[in-house]
Amino acid sequence: MAEIISGESHRPGRIEVVCGSMFSGKTEELIRRLRRAQFAKQRVEIFKPAIDVRYSEEDVVSHDQKHIQSTPIESSASILLLTSNIDVVGIDEAQFFDDGLVEVCNELAYRGVRVIIAGLDMDFKGIPFGPMPALCAIADDVTKVHAICVKCGNLAYVSHRTVQNDKRVLLGETQEYEPLCRECYQKALQEEKVKG
Repeated sequence: MAEIISGESHRPGRIEVVCGSMFSGKTEELIRRLRRAQFAKQRVEIFKPAIDVRYSEEDVVSHDQKHIQSTPIESSASILLLTSNIDVVGIDEAQFFDDGLVEVCNELAYRGVRVIIAGLDMDFKGIPFGPMPALCAIADDVTKVHAICVKCGNLAYVSHRTVQNDKRVLLGETQEYEPLCRECYQKALQEEKVKG
């Protein structure tokens, strides 16, 4: 393959993870990296979970409305079926995929594919979310991005759910979630206990 942007003369596979809370710019960073790969004439394929239809049924869309064409899929196994002769694979909202995503990403990287993954590292209770902890563990590079706490302006730690619903997966936006730092998150939990 022709020389890659970094000056390498071969194509080493790698796994890059972009993680953080909601409103931290994960999808925006994913789109930025994928657009650079497309500009470099690399063959790019992008996937998102079929359940994520917040902004578009097909495209990956960031909160600030940047978007890129993608393929919605139900299962991580579909990725291997749809990625022959691909240089770069992008995966958004990885926390919603099954645990098989870890093996899929490893296999792609061993084939020489650059895999770029974006997802929430924790759910609304501050618990590591889906396959994200394992993906961070096997990644060649992990970028943790931060939103700003809406209460105090410090770096956010977690996506706090502002509506009463205990389902782990609840698709939402600013009406259902707010980014909070660790201290403000603890205060919010105390206030909820008092109201509860």
